[in-house]
Amino acid sequence: MTAVSASPWAHAAIEVRDVHLSDPLVEPLLAGLSVEYRARYHDLLTEEQHRAEMAHYAAEEFAPPVGSLVLLLADGEPVAGGAFRRRLEPELGETARLARPDARDADGVPVVPTAELKRIWTHDAHRRRGLARRVLAELETRARDLGYPRLYLTTGPRQPEAAGLYRSTGYTPLTAAAAGEPADPAGEQPFGPLPFEKWLATP
Repeated sequence: MTAVSASPWAHAAIEVRDVHLSDPLVEPLLAGLSVEYRARYHDLLTEEQHRAEMAHYAAEEFAPPVGSLVLLLADGEPVAGGAFRRRLEPELGETARLARPDARDADGVPVVPTAELKRIWTHDAHRRRGLARRVLAELETRARDLGYPRLYLTTGPRQPEAAGLYRSTGYTPLTAAAAGEPADPAGEQPFGPLPFEKWLATP
């Protein structure tokens, strides 16, 4: 699927392209995420742990009929992108915050088809132009087309811009930290991934 729409912020049109993880066009996305994660979490992840996380999932997990990987291109160059896969592992987050507590079993594993958003990226020279929102919209459309009624994602505690983006686009925070709520009375905020969910169909 390829679509072209005029961009109000640049001379180039934005092309939306579905790609495989092995496509050379994906390399700027992976390299950009690698730089971002190392800069923000260098004291928490070793280089080996970081590389292992980036290579953790098989390419086919991000391809139909279970996943998708989308790039936004300007003049043929990747400027933003993201992906999703089928979430089969236990999820993070408080059950009481779920729109439907029965969406997960007792171990936290989703019991409804759930697409997990991954690798959401915007080139640092193209931020604050609405590209991340466009990526989310494209991924949500594809997830809906593949039959997923529900989305899940986590972002990092040192990525407040991402957490703010998800809250502003209809994702429900599943912890107090993800919701941006004040720290506890002792002034301590739990440090860990910030989980969110969003239903594409009525819960």
